[in-house]
Amino acid sequence: MSPKPTIPAILAASLCLMLAASAMGQPADSRIFAERAQKTFDLARKNYMADTNSTTAARELARASFESADLATNDMRRAEFARSGIAVCRHWLAHLPNSAAGHYYLAMNLGKLAEAEAPSLAAYRLVHEVEREFKLAAELDVHFDHAGPARTLGELYFQAPGWPLSVGSKHKAREWLERAAALAPEYPENQLNLAEAQLKWRQQKEFETTLTNLAAIWPAAKTNFIGPAWEANWLDWNARRAALQTEFSKTFKRAS
Repeated sequence: MSPKPTIPAILAASLCLMLAASAMGQPADSRIFAERAQKTFDLARKNYMADTNSTTAARELARASFESADLATNDMRRAEFARSGIAVCRHWLAHLPNSAAGHYYLAMNLGKLAEAEAPSLAAYRLVHEVEREFKLAAELDVHFDHAGPARTLGELYFQAPGWPLSVGSKHKAREWLERAAALAPEYPENQLNLAEAQLKWRQQKEFETTLTNLAAIWPAAKTNFIGPAWEANWLDWNARRAALQTEFSKTFKRAS
């Protein structure tokens, strides 16, 4: 009989799900994407070290740190990349405390560090820091990264256990997921996240509407989000959309 998961392990798992949904998906053959991410990270680090006061260089390294952590094959490497991103963001925010991007990428990298350090009390405590940083990013610029602060807050509240274990909340999840889809409806991730939540909550009419919206934006999205940087996303998005369509038929049409 397997031991019962500890609270930190549960929360870190929920963070893993939330962050995977907010960024690049994990494809079946992730080695190619991991190699690309490493090259991007190395170049971003070189550019940043040449000018540590450059906000552009800081942003690129913070993002590259998260993406490399997301694709890391072991927790040691994941933590190394995440800590790199955290250090960059903290230095960045020390000079520009009102940077939405700085708070956003700090939260993303903190989440990856929590995933790497789970199960532990440190991972458990990071959940609230992740929430706080995403909230700050939303207050400063909720439109950043295709409504990224709203999207990631929605996923955090959707995936995390509820009170008293953690910050999970159906009401908050619905509020932020709907907000992300309204703010950046053209971005597939926002519609997919909302549809997955509506399916879990058995909101048939809302789920149908979101699937219709997803179908409407899909052709344009395939021409707008193109190139090697988006290949992993499309592997993830296509698989999730197909799963949602299958689940719709199984869950709702069979019941009607």
